[in-house]
Amino acid sequence: MALSRLTHRERVDDFLAQKRIAICGLSRSKDSGAGAIYLKLRDHGYQVFAVHPSAEALHGDDCYPTLSAIPGGVDAVFIMNSPDVTEQLADEALSLGIRRVWMHNNTMMPSSVSDAAATRCRDAGINLIDVGCPMMFLEPDFFHSCMRWMIRARGKMK
Repeated sequence: MALSRLTHRERVDDFLAQKRIAICGLSRSKDSGAGAIYLKLRDHGYQVFAVHPSAEALHGDDCYPTLSAIPGGVDAVFIMNSPDVTEQLADEALSLGIRRVWMHNNTMMPSSVSDAAATRCRDAGINLIDVGCPMMFLEPDFFHSCMRWMIRARGKMK
């Protein structure tokens, strides 16, 4: 089925069916949102790779300065950065042939979505998710269940 015909949930299921996922936007703070997503995916059995331009290790795992530095590559990329950094990461993902990109976006904090990068991903036939957070779908806590309901109620998850 063409990507343009997939529902939001089908896109999410396709993304989460991948086992090697790069997480971009981690910080050295233990309380970062990207860090929480990294740990949640790792705890659910995913092979996750931390991407940080200068950290050598985060959450007890090696860090990689770029997507291309990850040994063996990845199947999907989750991005929780500013939109200008998202553009760079999405372009790198496209150049590496990565077919799944999730740009973090909810109603409570600044979005990681770059409209220009999202357009390039869609034009390239990438499974792009530009609404929500993986934590809304992996045994969500109360907050993420509420966020999923709010975003769905606003018609943003079709």
